[in-house]
Amino acid sequence: MTKTRNLFGTDGVRGRANSEPVTAEMALSLAMATGSRFRRERHALAVIGKDTRLSGYMLEPALTAGFISVGMDVVLLGPVPTPAVGMLTRTLRADLGVVISASHNPFADNGIKFFGPDGFKLSDAEESAIENRIAQGTADLRVPAEDLGRARRLDDARGRYIEFVKQSFPRQMTLQGLKVVVDCAHGAAYAVAPRVFYELGAEVVAIGVTPDGININAGCGATAPQALAERVVAEKADLGVALDGDADRVILVDERGQVIDGDQVMGLIAALWQRQQRLRGSAVVATVMSNLGLERFLATEGIALERTPVGDRYVVERMRGGGFNLGGEQSGHIVMTDYTTTGDGLIAALQVLAALVERQRPASEVVHVFEPLPQLLRSVRVVDRSVLNAPSVKAAIAEAEASLGKTGRLVIRPSGTEPVIRVMAEGDDMISVEKVVIGLSEMIAAAGVSKG
Repeated sequence: MTKTRNLFGTDGVRGRANSEPVTAEMALSLAMATGSRFRRERHALAVIGKDTRLSGYMLEPALTAGFISVGMDVVLLGPVPTPAVGMLTRTLRADLGVVISASHNPFADNGIKFFGPDGFKLSDAEESAIENRIAQGTADLRVPAEDLGRARRLDDARGRYIEFVKQSFPRQMTLQGLKVVVDCAHGAAYAVAPRVFYELGAEVVAIGVTPDGININAGCGATAPQALAERVVAEKADLGVALDGDADRVILVDERGQVIDGDQVMGLIAALWQRQQRLRGSAVVATVMSNLGLERFLATEGIALERTPVGDRYVVERMRGGGFNLGGEQSGHIVMTDYTTTGDGLIAALQVLAALVERQRPASEVVHVFEPLPQLLRSVRVVDRSVLNAPSVKAAIAEAEASLGKTGRLVIRPSGTEPVIRVMAEGDDMISVEKVVIGLSEMIAAAGVSKG
């Protein structure tokens, strides 16, 4: 059996909604192939959650029909964060969890990602097997009429998740006296995030909480924290919390309106847990995109940094393999396996708020734990991502790496979710970093067009 993965990317199946591969037909086939593989007994269970995109109304019934046709029951959760699906997959003892979301992407995109019965995302090998089953056809997977599954809605899915998240906050603490601005990106957390902070005692200002199907991530949320920063300053709030469309990532803003990325959050939590002897393996797992400043800071705390390819699923795989309990991405995925099986923006924000309560100091003093090295990232749109194999591009990359020397880093990678190539460089000198990134971006862009 081949192990190619042409349908699945770094985080499930993703693309423009109602175009291949994100179509109702493919959703039906995906559900049939995946359901038959994970169905352990008659009337096994799949849970389906989604974000607020308009196309969710198309994909949800297609997935439901596919699961029912192979004999699986379905529980529909409605709009809930991705980590809620991971949690409910386990607590409902389901065979499979499904999230319909394109995370931080614009509303016109959508995606489908799966959780196994343990609440963790599927491995590359599992996704390869599903792709191969679809290629073979799924008609023979249909069950007799009397064995069809059933579907129902779980009305208290949001309430269960809210209580789950609140349990991650220290019982002896309260958020009373703190003012929090939360930007839900008009996404999956619009109904749960404000309640979590309010029920823990905070004064809450909520923005990005009026989804209309097309405004998800539009100039708001974790990928566009400027509006949040302005609101935090205007409200004289203690902290701003920006979630993305499916709320598995978070970007914070301090009381001065300064943005705090995932590297700073990981650094803060790692140092706290190390001192409390909670950090397993004295290590943090992050991707190749995390700032070198984080690595240097962790070293001063006696903590190692283990790097993986980009994608929170690869972070989680390394965490599970090495027995580590903290990892994440600069972009805001923070994974704490003491609590969750995937990134959870709300739980990460609560860990930071607990540190503010404990230290009784402003966020600008507590959360900025290291000075990041100058770093620049550009996304180059190309027709053919194999342009990276061109001899001229390879030579330019080698020359750029040599110019940065041992004190800098260069990371060039094709995106797993978009037709772009990411070019990132960091070093002690921003002028050199800019020169490297701009030069390589222009060369790759030109070569990418010529390849098309």
